[in-house]
Amino acid sequence: DRGMRLAFREWGRPGGPGMVLLHGLTSDGSSFDGVVPALAERWRVLVPDQRGHGVTGPADEYSFELLAEDLGEFVEAQGLVRPVVVGHSMGAVAAYLYAARRPERIGALVLVESPPPFAQQRPVPERPEGALGYDWRARVELVGQVNAPGQGWFEELAKIRVPTLVIGGGPTSPFPQGQMRAMAGQVPGGRFCEIAVGHGVHREAPHEFVALLTEFLAGGDDGEVAGGADVRGGEAG
Repeated sequence: DRGMRLAFREWGRPGGPGMVLLHGLTSDGSSFDGVVPALAERWRVLVPDQRGHGVTGPADEYSFELLAEDLGEFVEAQGLVRPVVVGHSMGAVAAYLYAARRPERIGALVLVESPPPFAQQRPVPERPEGALGYDWRARVELVGQVNAPGQGWFEELAKIRVPTLVIGGGPTSPFPQGQMRAMAGQVPGGRFCEIAVGHGVHREAPHEFVALLTEFLAGGDDGEVAGGADVRGGEAG
């Protein structure tokens, strides 16, 4: 199942610095429509539909490892040189696995409401009636991997060598915020910020999300990001 061709949309300056936005499970690239115009003022923004989702359509198999390989092939095919990679939920797992395994290929990493690499208890609901905008098998297999993530994934975070921001959605998130803080602490120089609007951070708080992203990528190291939002991280041990 190698060589998965991802449908994608592109905005911004053709010669500008690259940014790839990776959506979450059951969604597609349109998830980022509310933030793309602001980001495209600075970056060449590419938004693929990942395997099993949107226009890209079904694949033969699904795993976070395959999603990470898809990302690598996409970055190479589009001629991107050390792009910023922003991943939400499912897309965040693909992003951090790629960043850990090919640290020289990306320039910065933003993980939004990433399922932590610790066992979770996310239920797989019954398949809804009617047509779906994604392959149901993708949901079943990837939720299974969220609940039983790869051994060593947490340790792999220490191999990431680029500025990394982990954004949590606060108390109404489906994932433990303390585990997301631990992820940021495992990445050398990683930072954590909470925007307490729940799982869909970029959809629920688009202006705050863009401000936080922009400030982080501008390289501020004073711990103050986006109007004094709390950002904590640490050196990996």
